[in-house]
Amino acid sequence: MKIAFLGNSLVEGSYGGNFVAEVAALLPDHTIINAGRNGSTILNLLRRLDDVLAQEPDGVFVLCGGNDAISYYQPDTRRYYEQVQGVPGGVVTPELYMQSYRDLLTRIQLAHALAWVALAPVEYSPETVAAMQHYNGLAREVAVSLNVPTLDLLAALAPQQVQPRPPLSLKTINLIGQRIASGWANYEAERQREGYTFTFDGLHLTPDSAKQVARLVVEFLAL
Repeated sequence: MKIAFLGNSLVEGSYGGNFVAEVAALLPDHTIINAGRNGSTILNLLRRLDDVLAQEPDGVFVLCGGNDAISYYQPDTRRYYEQVQGVPGGVVTPELYMQSYRDLLTRIQLAHALAWVALAPVEYSPETVAAMQHYNGLAREVAVSLNVPTLDLLAALAPQQVQPRPPLSLKTINLIGQRIASGWANYEAERQREGYTFTFDGLHLTPDSAKQVARLVVEFLAL
């Protein structure tokens, strides 16, 4: 079976753990395509969906929402989403997110491919968790209406207690870019220093967590 994983930085896996690579290792008899890109919103996924479907996957596993929720609830980040990701006004509103998610899943189904949805996990702050829960709820509503199975990674991974932290900003996004460019990879030390559970910055998986997510995904797919 050929499965495309379509999503954002959690899917691309170039910053932190790469759960898609771990899935590929667990499913050696299947073809796994990594179609993730850092910073992607649902609008970016829609723009490159044709390229993914051109590879004729049997199914598309979608993981999105973190950047969308951040763009809406953390307005200081919008310049990045507008200038770098091409999001009009730099914000994906809940209404736009829901409609775009519906369009994405419908196009996958019209291509006669299976679709799966993963609900994104975060643990940066109580505010970001609440924002993610909002957008995950929208994604779940769309998926249920189209009979698309969902895997709630936020419920599976997020700790009960999340520390308060300053709002996310362009400084946060710039730090990510600087670390990627420099090859920084002190993930576990950073996780411990900042007091996170499954991420090293509240947003991105550690390598150990990526292995945990891969196991959850493989069990969910039940191939």
